[in-house]
Amino acid sequence: MKVLVGLGNPGAEYAETPHNLGFWAIDALAAQLGAEWKAEKRFKALVAKALRKGETLWLLKPQTYMNLSGESVGPFLKYYGATAGDLLVLSDDCDLPPGRLRIRPSGSAGGHNGLKSIIAHVGTEAFARIRLGAGREAGERRGLKDFVLHRFSPAEAAVAAEAAQVAVEAVLCWIDHGLSEAQNRYNAARPKNS
Repeated sequence: MKVLVGLGNPGAEYAETPHNLGFWAIDALAAQLGAEWKAEKRFKALVAKALRKGETLWLLKPQTYMNLSGESVGPFLKYYGATAGDLLVLSDDCDLPPGRLRIRPSGSAGGHNGLKSIIAHVGTEAFARIRLGAGREAGERRGLKDFVLHRFSPAEAAVAAEAAQVAVEAVLCWIDHGLSEAQNRYNAARPKNS
């Protein structure tokens, strides 16, 4: 079993923002796997289930808002008897250039409140994550909150959509070949439009 979590904020006003890159990637994964989202109130999430080469894949979109994502992920893992080793989280990263991916086996939250919440509720930092670059420039005048919640321009949205597709490839590589292979193939990947 694998539990694949995309982080973001629910609601149309947040859909086209950098903070929802995790939602973009998990939605693209669900589409590729033919998995349908269903609301699960007990987990405060949208949940989808798929099979890949005989392995059950659970896809999760917490509907708690970003800062409380762990309130969804922790109970889900506990209910299904999954461990942190079964978990992969997709999230945005403002320090990465637009469209770039960073795959890690574990690590700190790096200032990301969604990851902080998951770490607090799961009780460990030892879970895989794929961060999608949101590309906050050094001279960016907007504060971090304003930046991650700004609406993408058409050009930014094109890069984000392509990065989401590359993230899908990276997730499937992780499932099929392991984390090291996914890191080797995708940590240096750069979308064409970026």
